[in-house]
Amino acid sequence: MGAGDVIDLTDYEKGSRYKGRYRHDLKRLQGKLERAQVAHVVRRRPAVMMLEGWDAAGKGGIIQRLVAEWDQRVFEVYPISAPTAEEKRRDFLWRFRRRLPKPGEIAVFDRSWYGRVLVERVEGYATPEEWTRAYDEINAFEAALVAGGTTLVKLFVHVSQEEQDERLRARLDDPWKRWKTGADDYRNRARRPDYLAAMTEMFARTDTDAAPWHVVDGNNKKAARIDALKHINKVLRANVSMEPPPLHPELARIAAAALGEG
Repeated sequence: MGAGDVIDLTDYEKGSRYKGRYRHDLKRLQGKLERAQVAHVVRRRPAVMMLEGWDAAGKGGIIQRLVAEWDQRVFEVYPISAPTAEEKRRDFLWRFRRRLPKPGEIAVFDRSWYGRVLVERVEGYATPEEWTRAYDEINAFEAALVAGGTTLVKLFVHVSQEEQDERLRARLDDPWKRWKTGADDYRNRARRPDYLAAMTEMFARTDTDAAPWHVVDGNNKKAARIDALKHINKVLRANVSMEPPPLHPELARIAAAALGEG
């Protein structure tokens, strides 16, 4: 999809099985992503990966595979929940600005600033004036990130109602997964039409040339992970030179002397 295209979530419910060699292809992708991370480190380019989507859509599984081969010193994963009392006293973007990566680092947001126009809108935590104004605020925020040299990836992981229900039941049935579900999951489920309306407007107003959305069909977990990682790898590599960094002559001299090769 391209920026400005109409995004219809019903187009992302096929759940087709992944036809490749999943483990082999995943490992290969993770190797490419590792080099893409290194390229951002050595070129001093920051990057932001942002994932939105339904409860139980598979965002956590995608993030787990995304960062599997990354150097932990130069990335951070931020699971975003309800704002704290301090955060509520400030503008809604403040808590995200303070988590933005430094040059050469990557920030991964599990949910994001789009909460203002999704859950806060639907559940009434933001006034109509606040969430209506937020579209322009979000677009300006993202445009500034990109203009400042940050690589930005926006993913939305979609699942059908039937698939979401099956995963919620599975969480209830597994005593070691019940902690991952709560009453809010079912209250949100009951308002799916309201959330779909909010998502439709969100895509229409924030799918921009500077920061386009990429929707992932999450009904098949393996296919979703491969699709998400392919897209992230593509965007990361498009925004930084992938030429391997040269060996600095002084480091070469020091290493040769230390290793007895001088």
